[in-house]
Amino acid sequence: MDSPQKIAIVTGAGSGIGKAVAVALAREGYSVVLAGRRKETLEATALETGRPNTPMLVVPTDVSDPTSVRELFAKTKGAFGRLDLLFNNAGTSGRAIPLEDLTYEQWKSIVDTNLTGTFLCTQEAFIIMKSQEPRGGRIINNGSISAHSPRPNSAPYTASKHGVTGLTKVTSLDGRKYDIACGQIDIGNASTGMAERMKKGVPQANGTVAVEPTMDPADVARAVVYMASLPLDANVQFMTVMATKMPFIGRG
Repeated sequence: MDSPQKIAIVTGAGSGIGKAVAVALAREGYSVVLAGRRKETLEATALETGRPNTPMLVVPTDVSDPTSVRELFAKTKGAFGRLDLLFNNAGTSGRAIPLEDLTYEQWKSIVDTNLTGTFLCTQEAFIIMKSQEPRGGRIINNGSISAHSPRPNSAPYTASKHGVTGLTKVTSLDGRKYDIACGQIDIGNASTGMAERMKKGVPQANGTVAVEPTMDPADVARAVVYMASLPLDANVQFMTVMATKMPFIGRG
């Protein structure tokens, strides 16, 4: 990394992938703005970084709320004056529900967080990054294996993650003139709270239920740190990091 003073925002930083990435970035010298719904879990992440002399900022945030997102980025700019990296990680999967039984509210809740939240944060990051000196920055979106292939009964989550892929591409394109790079990391079965059910068995496309392998979230964090370490004239557009033996490649 060029400078220990780089500034990152990590959404969903209170647990799982977000927490692992925030800790890894802090240990690389980033000052990290920790965003998420619960202040207490964000503060726990800040303590876990083990970097008492590196400035951190805890900002409780609902990424689906435009006002809350604007406040997150205003506080970041006020505290640090710039933004070098945004990791759009906040997301929710919901429970498996047959497509025909979904309510509008269930659909909207997941899409608002996973897709609209990513857009709102990206828009605010653009506003800061395009006008700062030195200009530009990097945005990394948390996609999913579901951005490629669905699980049974996952219409809102799968649709939202396919939407994130489209947003990643247009962000990468529209960011060129501002020296803003954007890439996406697609994660499969990191051992977090959201993936706990994998260890008990989850429905497969052929109607069976199977236990699926998982992997350490720290392996994902190392990948994100690598993506973030590149100069702005280089970009990892898409990267897949997955449990080696999970049923994705091939036919299960």
